[in-house]
Amino acid sequence: MSVHLINPSDNAFGTAVITPRWLFVLAAATPRSFGDPILVDESIEQLDPETIQSGDVVGISVHTGNALRGYQVGKLAKDRGATVVYGGIHATLFPDEPFERGYADHVVKGDGDVAWGNVLRDIESDSTKLVYEGGKIEGEEFLAARWDLMQKDKYMWASVQTIRGCPKHCSFCSVWRTDGQKPRQRSFENVINEIIDLRRLGFRFIALADDNFYPVTLTDLRLAEQQGDQAKLDSLRATRAERYALMAELAKLPKDMVFFTQITMESAEDTDYLDAMRKANIKGALVGVEAVTPEGLKAVYKDFNYSGDRLIQQLQTFRKHGVHVLGSFIFGLPTDKESTFNATVEVAMKAGVTFAQFVMMTPFPGTVDFGRWEKEQAAAPELVDGTPITRYWLIPTAIRPKMFTPHPSMSSDEIKTRTQGVWDRFYEWGPVWKRSSCIQNNLKGRIAFVLLSKLYRQMYAGTGISTDSARRSKAKTTARWIAAKTRLLFVSKPMPDLAYPTWAPRARTMPRLTQLTALPSTIDPSA
Repeated sequence: MSVHLINPSDNAFGTAVITPRWLFVLAAATPRSFGDPILVDESIEQLDPETIQSGDVVGISVHTGNALRGYQVGKLAKDRGATVVYGGIHATLFPDEPFERGYADHVVKGDGDVAWGNVLRDIESDSTKLVYEGGKIEGEEFLAARWDLMQKDKYMWASVQTIRGCPKHCSFCSVWRTDGQKPRQRSFENVINEIIDLRRLGFRFIALADDNFYPVTLTDLRLAEQQGDQAKLDSLRATRAERYALMAELAKLPKDMVFFTQITMESAEDTDYLDAMRKANIKGALVGVEAVTPEGLKAVYKDFNYSGDRLIQQLQTFRKHGVHVLGSFIFGLPTDKESTFNATVEVAMKAGVTFAQFVMMTPFPGTVDFGRWEKEQAAAPELVDGTPITRYWLIPTAIRPKMFTPHPSMSSDEIKTRTQGVWDRFYEWGPVWKRSSCIQNNLKGRIAFVLLSKLYRQMYAGTGISTDSARRSKAKTTARWIAAKTRLLFVSKPMPDLAYPTWAPRARTMPRLTQLTALPSTIDPSA
């Protein structure tokens, strides 16, 4: 019996920007008695069904965007006589669907670090359950990935996770519901050891694949202190101290290493934290800007963000403190007007955003937006080829609508065209070359920046939901060519002799951490 782990995708580019971390974590969760699992990442090349034999076990992780392809893979595996197991955020939200659509034998809900091994052992002993509850494991149970099984020549960036969960409650995001609002944090020692594993293999570009790298804000600390909630304040300070301890250790790694992560806009108010990120070589972060108007921010429950000139100043703060921003913007909000599109790209360019993504409003399962939309549709469900629109991920992409909720003043085609126009304008050659000046005195670095910008444009705008099939096909071809050339610029010399630190026992380390937990003096009590 062989174990297969498959990352389904309709878009194979030959080279991927970032490793799909779950694939290598579940490889680590596979008991050694089963041998090394066979890993297939379809964002590189699609599955060859002939590699699956009768009696094998096939694990498939699905999110909403790749669920339909995931179910097709499940059928291929079942036809070959394999036992099919689904996991991932979509299977967690809709555990019945893989049985109905994907020929599933078993489904894992929640975290798979522990549950996956239990599934395999139960299959071997013929004592299985239909559904396994992985739950939300604590940070000390997070597994380091099996990077020794990775195709090193196929990825530009590796990925390491330091924390799961997000304390926010944005209406368009499901993370706070599926991963929880209580941050679950790995020890910095385990994180650093895994990063050293990757640098020894030759990876110096690492994505810190966290839901929110900034889990404790200055406002959180201030409110806990004002409320006299000492237990909460101590917990927040301990989480924050662990963040600082991690960044202090990142700063000790080889200076050629580059890290990228994801944080909220509020971190711009915490310049001490941004300075610590810069010293840790965290060069950039995806920041959810979402909208540039007060009305738009209120519509997505994100009115803790600024708008207008204050937004521009806040975005510029990141760059002043050495953190480049990949700004994420949403179009199709009910408050959007024709002028919103130009205003958004103007803000992005004026603020000096280094990269940007512009997505059309999509109600993702598990979000407040989706729940509201599903209730609205319940009385008179809209069907597309017999499938309810609220199950849009099951509709073939060729006939799938571009927008799912009607806009009060614009058609879906108009929103799609204007969204593509914003992508085109932001990623024109001239502005991209100008932005590449962020890499000083390094021509190779500037060329890498330009190629990566164009690759990002092709992969995410060219094949996204707002793209027609002809443009999508052309984008895939172009992206494959750019990806192959771009990866060469990210190749690094392995450092097999890079030493692992000798860590002090936690009981001796914690007093050092508590030195960092005092409430910052920069908090404005009137904020």
